[in-house]
Amino acid sequence: MLTRATIDRTVAAALEEDAPWGDLTSEYLIVETAQARADLVAREAGVFSGGEVFAAAFRLTDPRIEVELVVEDGEWFEPGAVLAVVNGPARGVLTAERVGLNFVQRMSGTATLTGRYVAEVAHTKARIADTRKTTPGLRAFERKAVRDGGGRNHRWSLSDAVMAKDNHLAVLTRTAPGAWGASVTAALRAAKDRLPHTAHLEVEVDRLEQIEPVLAAGVGTIMLDNFSLDDLRSGVKVVAGRATVEASGGVSLETVRAIAETGVDVISVGALTHSARALDLGLDVRIDAS
Repeated sequence: MLTRATIDRTVAAALEEDAPWGDLTSEYLIVETAQARADLVAREAGVFSGGEVFAAAFRLTDPRIEVELVVEDGEWFEPGAVLAVVNGPARGVLTAERVGLNFVQRMSGTATLTGRYVAEVAHTKARIADTRKTTPGLRAFERKAVRDGGGRNHRWSLSDAVMAKDNHLAVLTRTAPGAWGASVTAALRAAKDRLPHTAHLEVEVDRLEQIEPVLAAGVGTIMLDNFSLDDLRSGVKVVAGRATVEASGGVSLETVRAIAETGVDVISVGALTHSARALDLGLDVRIDAS
């Protein structure tokens, strides 16, 4: 989903925001002929993500700037590692530095956090997935970072699948006749009958007794939201392979291993994108002592 067109459009907007009338500091302090060579250096360990985005910041600022990516997206690195080398007109390098760093630090931070979650559940069948809790306008970037960290992407947008959550069901049960179970089953079946055969149907439940009425509609995925560990185990037994089981809510690095060990298929984690901190990376200009 992260195409070159998306990268260029978003990075160009960021550069325009950061230097709408040029970089006064570089233009007034740095001679036009000056050249700069700089290393993108890791201050801490992590997973690299956003190499092409980082490079785009320099390419769009000055096409004469060359960026060599030393590591690939998805690769773990240690403190002190050189991740990329930038070489070209100094004014352009200094102008693009902060925008390039902002993108690569944020994406690498998301990839690193995702990688930690993935490592916690590696001994189980559970997959770690993101959610729609992304920064508006940056979904493609953040979801690319999740993939680089070894995670999976959930539905891309509201247009991609039917996902009936608690608020949908609350409205539905007020407007549909009959008891909760019967009315929900009938409504979900009717929706499924109208859906294209390629569209996926997922439903969120927050109590064990809601599982059977939802499964009776033939849903593809059932989300167990904020279930206790005991209820997750019970829910997996009730579903018994009739649908993909997704766990959501209350997921952290401290809890994800135990959640995965209940037997769920997917664990969705909003924190991958809404709470990942930027990784500490720096752009160090090389000084030629000669």
